[in-house]
Amino acid sequence: MPVTRMKDCPMRLSPNSGRPALRRAVHALALGAALTFAGAGAASAQGISIISDAETENMLREFADPILKVAGLDPAAVKIHLVNDQRLNAFVAEGQQMFYNTGLITIVEAPSELIGVMAHEIGHMAGGHLVQRREHISQLQVPMIASMILGVGAIAAGAGDAGMALILGGQHLATRGFFAYTREQEASADQAGAGYLQRAGMSGQGMLDLFSRMRDQEMLSEERQDPFARSHPMSAARFNALEERVKASPFFDRPESPERIHQFKMVQAKLHGFLDEPNVTFNRYPLTDKSDYARYARSVAYHRTGQLSEALTEIEPLLASDPKNPYIHEVKGQIYFESGKIEEAVTSYRQSVALKPDDVQLHLGLGRALLGRDGEENARAAIPHLQTGTRGATQPFGYYQLSIAYGRLNDIGMAELATAQYYNALGRVEQAKAHATRAQKILRQGSPEWLQAQDIAMQPSPDGRG
Repeated sequence: MPVTRMKDCPMRLSPNSGRPALRRAVHALALGAALTFAGAGAASAQGISIISDAETENMLREFADPILKVAGLDPAAVKIHLVNDQRLNAFVAEGQQMFYNTGLITIVEAPSELIGVMAHEIGHMAGGHLVQRREHISQLQVPMIASMILGVGAIAAGAGDAGMALILGGQHLATRGFFAYTREQEASADQAGAGYLQRAGMSGQGMLDLFSRMRDQEMLSEERQDPFARSHPMSAARFNALEERVKASPFFDRPESPERIHQFKMVQAKLHGFLDEPNVTFNRYPLTDKSDYARYARSVAYHRTGQLSEALTEIEPLLASDPKNPYIHEVKGQIYFESGKIEEAVTSYRQSVALKPDDVQLHLGLGRALLGRDGEENARAAIPHLQTGTRGATQPFGYYQLSIAYGRLNDIGMAELATAQYYNALGRVEQAKAHATRAQKILRQGSPEWLQAQDIAMQPSPDGRG
């Protein structure tokens, strides 16, 4: 499960000179703006860790695509990301991007609960809520800035307390106005999501089950909460508003298929195996548990503790019962590769690709395994798989592997281009532009590869310069 981290640089404010009240006023303005924009841009949160897993992303795609279609969205244009975060959360971002925490997938109790969350988030996306929210923030900033100006003026005139009251009052009203607006959007996304589920022939029972548990947990402290100072409606209110709509669906009592439940539990087990501490996994899935899910989780946990034989002992029965599952072959390939068994890894990865040739991440795994062999022949064999793995997707890992493969072939122009693409995928624009410029000097002018390098070299720098 290769990991790519995306982090934003936090804004730093220089200390302001002058009287303490004026410094507090400027600091309050900065905090108010930060609060407002943080609420508007969940996708820009600091420290987001994106992980890639073919099996999990394939499941999310299978769950989401029918809902996207009935919502009038093109599934091919929507990007799905997996976030390494144990909190129960999901969100959407501009550019038709959907983010799902690993914690959401491992905490929910059934596929239908996860699908209910997906329907809600698609409700935000189809409703254009991100654009509307940004416009609403712009409207709220006008009175907030006006109160800031009046407050700073009052402080400068010597009325420090009155000035601070104006500043804080403007922030308070703007914040409450923003939260009230987002509560409306959340309720709207609930209703839209329920409608999409019905149109897709799916039950909304899982959405109700999850909201019910959220409501029950929240009621323990509900009396101490201000429902108007929340960006989301109270869970009880959301549940009551949604229940009638969901139960009226003719598909409310439609059961989930055993195949979908099995798929979901296998993904949960895999995530536990890779992301939890091995001792936690062994406690969760003891040796007395002979289910496929337990064996899957334990095989990964054994691998992470360096016990190759035990890992293979757990995974072999899974392949015996489900030999056409490409993702079990992939995990076996990863176990072999990371244990230094390159030939065995290549064999397992080849089987995974043969079973699902359209999965780009399986090609990336095979390409990496082939590069584990020495010699130019293996580098040439790896390149088509790595190219497939990076086609139509931002894959830093794949571009990095491509740069290694081209370097082994002494194809410096293509190695420089792959390196530029690697840095570009990471958002490190200056390094990307430098390598792209070097690639242009070597590649044949006007060729597709040269044009790709030109696109990277000519993109604006983060500071706005060309």
